[in-house]
Amino acid sequence: MNRTAQPGRVLLAGTTALAAVLLGAPNAQAAESDISFSEIVFNGGRPIVVGITNPVDLPLTYTVRSTVDLSGWNVNAYRGTLGAENERVLVASSTRWSCATTTASGYTYRRCDETVTVDPRWIRTGGGLVNGDATEWKTWGLGHKAAGGHDSDTNSATVILQRASRIQDHNASPEPVAKGGTITVKGTVQRANWTAHRYDDYGGRLVSLQFKPAGSSTYTTVKKVTASSGGALKTTVTATQDGTWRWKYYGNTTTGASSSSGDYVDVQ
Repeated sequence: MNRTAQPGRVLLAGTTALAAVLLGAPNAQAAESDISFSEIVFNGGRPIVVGITNPVDLPLTYTVRSTVDLSGWNVNAYRGTLGAENERVLVASSTRWSCATTTASGYTYRRCDETVTVDPRWIRTGGGLVNGDATEWKTWGLGHKAAGGHDSDTNSATVILQRASRIQDHNASPEPVAKGGTITVKGTVQRANWTAHRYDDYGGRLVSLQFKPAGSSTYTTVKKVTASSGGALKTTVTATQDGTWRWKYYGNTTTGASSSSGDYVDVQ
């Protein structure tokens, strides 16, 4: 596999041994200031929410400063300790990149904008994300010198990965319903299980039931319902006007937010 870094392209450390070669040493952090990375921002500073199958495209921006010519560079995220057995390097392949270059006081600055893709099925040596990866990741950059050699630079910026949630089996009934009658709204809240590559019912979650009147574009929360241990949602409301019902889960530190599809109920 060709591991030569390309300008603006994310280079992936596939194994601990390879990462050790790329980094040179655990403390190799561009101490001589030949190359440094700053202003690293994944996904506009928002958590990266990932399901079990579909790759997720997201923006990555950063600045590379150097006093030497570069043949390439890359930015990535990791957790654990770089070069150690617990190291996990996020696979974020680059699909688009551009860098604006300026010079000042002997430094070359490259302000780079990329679109990167995180694939839940691919990390390190072919394995995918596991549930323990839903946490805060650190960031680092690696620059390759045109004359040979490289510098790595760990960064204070971080990025959070979250497991995707979803609400299934949403239904508001009966349809139609008499004004003043009772509408029963059901659903099931689930969360991505990265380790097992499936969605599991996510019990005990506090989920908002929301309503959007006919002719409106805005949902408002009517009540909050706690899912059963099996993730089931069920509640009743009084029918007062035509409109659309949905469930909204706002997520938590390890889990992303989600909404059900809307279900329109005609009130007669």
